[in-house]
Amino acid sequence: HHGYSADKADPFAVHAETPPRTASIVWELGGHHWGDAEWMTTRVERNGLTAPMSIYEAHLGSWRRVADQGWRSLSYSELAGQFVDHVAAAGFTHVELMPVQEHPFFGSWGYQSTGYFAPSSRYGTPQEFMHLVDALHQRGIGVILDWVPSHFPTDAHGLGYFDGTHLYEHADPRQGFHPDWQSFVFNYGRYEVRSFLISSAVYWLEQYHLDGLRIDGVASMLYLDYSRADGDWVPNVHGGNENLEAIELLRSLNAAVYDEFDGAQTIAEESTAWPMVSRPTYVGGLGFGYKWNMGWMHDTLDYFSKDPVFRKFHHNQLTFSIWYAFHENFVLSLSHDEVVHGKGSLLGKMPGDAWQKFANLRLLYGYMWGHPGKKLLFMGQEFGQGPEWNHDAELTWEQLADPQHAGVLRWIADLNRLYRGRPELHEVDFSPDGFQWVDFSDAEDSVVSFLRRDANGRELLVVLNATPVVRRDYIVGVPRGGWWFEALNSDAETYGGSNIGNGGGVMAEPNPDHGFTQSLTITLPPLGALFFVPEDQSPHA
Repeated sequence: HHGYSADKADPFAVHAETPPRTASIVWELGGHHWGDAEWMTTRVERNGLTAPMSIYEAHLGSWRRVADQGWRSLSYSELAGQFVDHVAAAGFTHVELMPVQEHPFFGSWGYQSTGYFAPSSRYGTPQEFMHLVDALHQRGIGVILDWVPSHFPTDAHGLGYFDGTHLYEHADPRQGFHPDWQSFVFNYGRYEVRSFLISSAVYWLEQYHLDGLRIDGVASMLYLDYSRADGDWVPNVHGGNENLEAIELLRSLNAAVYDEFDGAQTIAEESTAWPMVSRPTYVGGLGFGYKWNMGWMHDTLDYFSKDPVFRKFHHNQLTFSIWYAFHENFVLSLSHDEVVHGKGSLLGKMPGDAWQKFANLRLLYGYMWGHPGKKLLFMGQEFGQGPEWNHDAELTWEQLADPQHAGVLRWIADLNRLYRGRPELHEVDFSPDGFQWVDFSDAEDSVVSFLRRDANGRELLVVLNATPVVRRDYIVGVPRGGWWFEALNSDAETYGGSNIGNGGGVMAEPNPDHGFTQSLTITLPPLGALFFVPEDQSPHA
């Protein structure tokens, strides 16, 4: 049309040349013999809302590199050894891979995809990607893939202006071009485009045995005026700013996933207050299984970035999230977005001297793992990487030679062990029945305490001290008597702490407090997180 001529990649190709080359490759997908039957038959329970879900988000191209070969990225096959071993040792239940779909610009991290059916040949063949997924499954680790239906790049070999017309995108730039990413926006009103996108989503789950899709940029799909000035967007047929066609696509996509794949999940990156994102379509929801909790992330990082002397004036940032914690099926996410573009690493955000920075980081993780909701942590933060993430380099693995960094990794591994082993911390994540405040009002000391409960009513106590002051003889009410075992203490020497604690546990006394008939008199370590379990529920009972 219109005299347009270009070499285009096949939108349905399953393999492609390695960038910067752009041609599609005819490729057979057979040949890999899957060994994950046990995982696939049990993943309904492993991926369900009552299961533990501790997600390790990773960018495969910068996780680790080969120094003596020009600092190239590891292949899928190499990752199936080193990467899988690390994730398993750290105790994560799932990995979330930033987009592996073929993409022309490495610096887009995969979010500007052109190959909606092709794993990037930068790291190997489709069969080698299958091998990586298989290896993770055989170690009991689920695999979630970032998938991007919200936009696509303007590269000449891609989908844009495909046949000399705006085939995949709107012709009107107020609808078909996204100002934030300088990229095209799909025309969701076209049945062919909706079929293309849903087919892509289903393909990854079917061919590569993936356990879920994290849908990027959902907010930009829902609102016609997202990041646009007045006059730069076109209202819907009712005059509103809701993108009705995108809403229908998302509902159809989620219905297809949950209808066709037992145990698979979809996760929305949605940053607004759009209602019922993670509620079924038959009750008017968008149909996602989970939603990232962006409000919790912003409040939490803002609180922890403050000097402890000022935290008492911002105590509500630590407690407010419980007011809305059960409105959606939330994932608490500390993702790649929080450690790039000059934001610094999580460790770099923490105030104080070097010791306090690490103690604050361990406290942050203790709060996160105790709080209702599934967990997501970006690679490198499991050992407290110092610099912010750089996609052109590997993680700073050499820092693990430092006992403080190694201590953070041990803390994460032990948090994951406790989290996976204690139903109180994961079984009732999305109902108020799984959570009860003991005391949220001690702003002066910057201390909070709460109970987590499982479906049988068994309790686990979490106490957090957000100041570097040791607090002795601190009283916390508890619902039962007997010995309370100190299951975890972030200030333990093995994690790099000062080893202040409670000698393994505390005996409850019949002194009523906080509305309970019993109480514990405990020592709160500086910038410390404590987890207590009643003796009849402890690992030693």
